[in-house]
Amino acid sequence: MTGAGRGLGRAIALECAREGAAVVVADASRESATSVAEQISGEGGRSAPVYGDVSDTRVAERLVRVATERFGGLDALVNNADDLRTGSGPRAADTEWDEVVRGYVNGGCEPSRAVCRYWKDSRRPGRMAHTTSALGFGGRDGYLGYGAAKLALSSLSAIVSMEMAPFGVASNVIAPVRRTRNFAALTRSGDGSDGVGAAGRDFELFTLDNCAALVAFLVSEASAYISGKVFGVQESNVEIYQSCVAAAEITAGSLRWSADELVRRIDELFFATGIQPGPEYRPERMRYYDVWGLPSPSGLAPPSQITQSRSG
Repeated sequence: MTGAGRGLGRAIALECAREGAAVVVADASRESATSVAEQISGEGGRSAPVYGDVSDTRVAERLVRVATERFGGLDALVNNADDLRTGSGPRAADTEWDEVVRGYVNGGCEPSRAVCRYWKDSRRPGRMAHTTSALGFGGRDGYLGYGAAKLALSSLSAIVSMEMAPFGVASNVIAPVRRTRNFAALTRSGDGSDGVGAAGRDFELFTLDNCAALVAFLVSEASAYISGKVFGVQESNVEIYQSCVAAAEITAGSLRWSADELVRRIDELFFATGIQPGPEYRPERMRYYDVWGLPSPSGLAPPSQITQSRSG
């Protein structure tokens, strides 16, 4: 379990331990990893801390080694390493871009490669869960590197799910909207709160518990038949996302398309689907977008406003 020292990672580690799993608690902070491991042990669970940068191949391999030596095997990986950085837009310094991509892409890729090698060699089935972010699907001004890196985890999971299927390995993604350090950094409320009231609810709107429960399920044997999927969690709702699937088509029949013909007909796709042809701020499609406190960037049309076709 990477990024397990605090926030969502800590909640997932505790949930998995309470469900009976032995947890290797990995975090960049030695103090945080040790603290969570001690809490699990104090509650009667089994745990072992590992600290270091999981984007480093040697640290990723150490996770596998600790799991197998301490607990006799490795059944699942949760990729949750997370450290939001701002200012990662097109004008960001090259070094900052490199840090963001290395932290998120390599931080997910290296542990994944290490556990997949182990599962291949041992002929042992396994399950992987990767936590990503709604910003990876919708984006926001100034978060180019963060959004791109988070979306890369979805591609990583999809490819792993296909390549590792013959070995009995399942891989899925969770994109939660939850209150974490990252969420707090993105919200904008004058009183320092997140602007979300609890009236009429018997639990906190963006509780980590629902996210942790879904991850615990996805790394259990009960979910072995589910793979290559992306799930969202918002409040008490668990969603499944579908992307890169054809929503409509136009055809030239047996003829070759020409640029002039595409000019005439391309808007048929937008009218058939309601998809905005120009840039749009996709986070506005989220059910609880309004609590993020993130106004649309100026000049971007709301998703509901479809541009008039050139053909009328």
